[in-house]
Amino acid sequence: MTVYDKATIEELYRGTLPWPQLKQMMSAFKDVERFDTFLAVLQEQVPWDDQVLLPLGPKLFIVLKDDGSIVTKSMSGHEFGDYRENWKLKARIAVRDTDEKMQEIYPRWMHADPAWMELREYYDPLDGSLLEVEAVPPGYPIVHSFEPYLEGFYTEWLGREFPPKRA
Repeated sequence: MTVYDKATIEELYRGTLPWPQLKQMMSAFKDVERFDTFLAVLQEQVPWDDQVLLPLGPKLFIVLKDDGSIVTKSMSGHEFGDYRENWKLKARIAVRDTDEKMQEIYPRWMHADPAWMELREYYDPLDGSLLEVEAVPPGYPIVHSFEPYLEGFYTEWLGREFPPKRA
């Protein structure tokens, strides 16, 4: 089993890892240290000190704060609240629900019919970064995409205490 160093994991995170190496990495068993290495890389990328517990996306994280609370937090530092709540309800939302709005990103006749589907774009309230997009029928409730069982992940999968102590 190959153990990847921090520089390789940083390239993976930045999207600059050469395809042959990426393909080999995807095809092989994951080394035990990779999650910790990835968290260390993420921790260096964020401009705040809260401990990253799990990434939700390139600019969205579940973090452990100094007061012991666990929240969803963006790269910019915006806190969306308890990680078990739907963070999207506290994001800025843009809805593409007309032909004109769809044609801003799709060529004419290449987008969905707005009567059947709308695109919801969720943005960071502080820096305007796009955090997630969902395609749903008009009027469909905001989707709570992911609520991880963090305690089970850390204790049962990783074999560690939860919440983890800062390294």
